[in-house]
Amino acid sequence: MQKQRVLVGVVGFSDVERHALNTVFRLSEERDLSYGPWTPPTATDPKPALAPPQVMLVDGSSAEAVLSHAKQLPRGQWLIWVGPDAPEHAWRVLERPIQWVNILHDLDAVFAVHQADSGLLDLDITSPANLHEDPSATGSPPKRAILVGVSEDETVLLRNSLSLAGVEEVDTAATTNDTIDLLGRNLYCCGVFNLDDQHIDPWTLMALFRRRNRDALPVAISELAGPLAGWWSRRRTRRNAERLGIAALLARPLQPEELSKWMDRL
Repeated sequence: MQKQRVLVGVVGFSDVERHALNTVFRLSEERDLSYGPWTPPTATDPKPALAPPQVMLVDGSSAEAVLSHAKQLPRGQWLIWVGPDAPEHAWRVLERPIQWVNILHDLDAVFAVHQADSGLLDLDITSPANLHEDPSATGSPPKRAILVGVSEDETVLLRNSLSLAGVEEVDTAATTNDTIDLLGRNLYCCGVFNLDDQHIDPWTLMALFRRRNRDALPVAISELAGPLAGWWSRRRTRRNAERLGIAALLARPLQPEELSKWMDRL
């Protein structure tokens, strides 16, 4: 299948947000439809000006954002605006915190019309699950789990529940890069991702986990799934999980009884 690369111009955003976006770009390289940053022209190298970005991602709170109000969009370009005071010609207007996977899901609907694997960031479940997997290997998936962005107390509870389910090998990751590295080296039967950890991009990592571990159990945990969270927050979190195919969305703090119901499936 022919590969397609979509260039995205980025205006503004914090270092943390740009890091998360660059992680999404890097992960998308595995697909037939990928996304990458657009390099603006310079005085010494004007060549990039010949290929304007197909998408502009603008931080509405940045000083440079004012130019996006007055500037006419090139033909075929899509403007995604984050924050207040969006111009009328914006294609999507988003609020923080930014769900990067949802942005690419919407972009796929535009650019992946002719791609057989269009969908969420890593929803191409027909691709090989792991670059290091032995095609001749047979048998059940390895009994190994990964915990991402999980606190020490939650780790103890999860290890106990996993042990009762016959899962003795448990990896932990506190950063996006560590998680990507572990997912590239191991196969897992279960992955637990803390949606409340601001130091990682859990939605993108869950999508990558699903791609590389097709028969595994992905579990998302969040305070926004609990009864103390607002109705809209619970609904949005549940909707985002369903769009990604995550059925196990558990409230924090974790309840052993509810957790065991899902671990029994392993």
